[in-house]
Parts: sequence; structure tokens; C-alpha cells
Amino acid sequence: MNPIATLYMANGKKIVIELLPEAAPNTVNSFIYVASRGYMDGHAIQRIVPGNWVDISYNAFGKKECQYLIPNEFELHPDVMPLDSHPGCVCMGGYGEAGLASCEFFFPLRDCPDHKGIYPVFGKVLEGMEEIWRLEKVKTVPVDFPIEGVEVNAPVEPEIIERVELELFGQEYSEPVRVQNPQIPPCWN
Repeated sequence: MNPIATLYMANGKKIVIELLPEAAPNTVNSFIYVASRGYMDGHAIQRIVPGNWVDISYNAFGKKECQYLIPNEFELHPDVMPLDSHPGCVCMGGYGEAGLASCEFFFPLRDCPDHKGIYPVFGKVLEGMEEIWRLEKVKTVPVDFPIEGVEVNAPVEPEIIERVELELFGQEYSEPVRVQNPQIPPCWN
């Protein structure tokens, strides 16, 4: 069985995700590494772009331990076929040539064919899409962002992930392969 991650929101709702190691093995390892250490717990969602995505974090959850990049999944595993990105998927964010974020995942709110092979789909939502659609509609305010051309809107009222629980079904997942000596994104400073 594939691993399951449950995001328990502070408002009592939950988002249940099936992780897809066969589709993005290193990305899943990175998500499990960060979630199993509690680095996502108590985190306020940082970016909502209505009609596009709900981006959970853009500063590596504000934790030094999460400030690492991983190689592009499909360069690391050229035999893996990238999945299409659309509502109901979970995708890992990234910083172009620098690599993928360690754990900055997002929920697409539209079909994103331009993401294929760049931002790997590493999970699918089993339960809680109504919570993701609700998040799209919360009141937001624009945020100055250190990367040109990136729209950032933060929720006015914090939308907090209280905790993330993993069900690994007895399987072990290794630490992720990391980019060595990465150029740290300016939004992590």
C-alpha cells in the first residue's frame, strides 16, 4: 500500500493524501522526511493564488532543517513518467535550475500541463478537496516577494495545519537525495 499523509487543519477539517512513490520516489522521500519530523506542524499556509494553486509554504516552513533542495525528479529517475498536474493532485514546488523545494508542496486549482516534468505530482487527494476549494476563496492580502514575477497572496486570517500524520504501512523510506551546495532561494532568507 502507498503511504498516506493526513493534514489536520486547526479548523477541524482534514486533507488526506495518498503519496505516490512510484511516480516521484525522491519527492515522496523528502515529504516523508519533513512530515515525520513534525516540521509542518503548526504551519500557517503562506500563499493562495485563486484559480491557480494553494501553496503551503515558500520559506521551507521557516525551519533551517527544511532548507535544502532536491534534484529534478525526472533527471534523477529518467525511467519515471511524469504525471499530469490537475485539481486533486499534490505537487512539489521548485526553483528552476536550482532544484525542487525540499517540502514546499502545493495543490493545483486548475489543469497545469506546463508543470509536467518540472513540478512532480507526488500525491493525490483522497479526502478534503472541499477544504482546498474553501482555501481558494479565503480573503487574502498581497505580499511583497523577493522573486520577481511571482504573485503571493497570504490569507488574512491564518489557515493553520495543526499537524501531519503519516501511515507508512510498515514500509521504510530513506532520506531524500539532496542537491549539493545549492543556491538558496531568496525567499528562504
